[in-house]
Amino acid sequence: MGHGMTRAKHPGTPPQAAEILERVRTLAEPILAEQGLELVDVEFRREAHGWVLRLYMDRPGGITLEDCQRVSEEFGDHLDVEDFIGHPYHLEVSSPGLDRPLARPEHFVRFVGKAAKISTREDVEGQHNFRGRLAGLQGAAVLLDLQDGRRAAIPLELILRARLEPEL
Repeated sequence: MGHGMTRAKHPGTPPQAAEILERVRTLAEPILAEQGLELVDVEFRREAHGWVLRLYMDRPGGITLEDCQRVSEEFGDHLDVEDFIGHPYHLEVSSPGLDRPLARPEHFVRFVGKAAKISTREDVEGQHNFRGRLAGLQGAAVLLDLQDGRRAAIPLELILRARLEPEL
């Protein structure tokens, strides 16, 4: 489920992607919170049809297409006023789906017991990719019960990507 619109911006050198992501989060969180929505994750990347700014949002009971359209329009207006991206991009607002991204420490706690896949920037315990069940946080590390019975402690700062795995 999602909704999108293309935003044409003036040409220029864009700020670094990390800076854009941080500014988008700061701008989006209060707008979504007013509507009882949680900002799950933000992506900003070049895809086949150009740059895409993607917001994933959720709330207990899920979100509707109307939620996506409303947020896309309201947040899009705020982005137009702030005008910090500097080149054309497509704004997409959608639900996180069954393979929900795990982007914040509290996500790893909220979904304890759920199946997850985690990829790291560097080797952790001799590997980069992990599959297992979330077992919470210990300090600044995600605990993951692996399929072979081991428990991995994966430092949050080394996580490149983390998602829930659909259990069908």
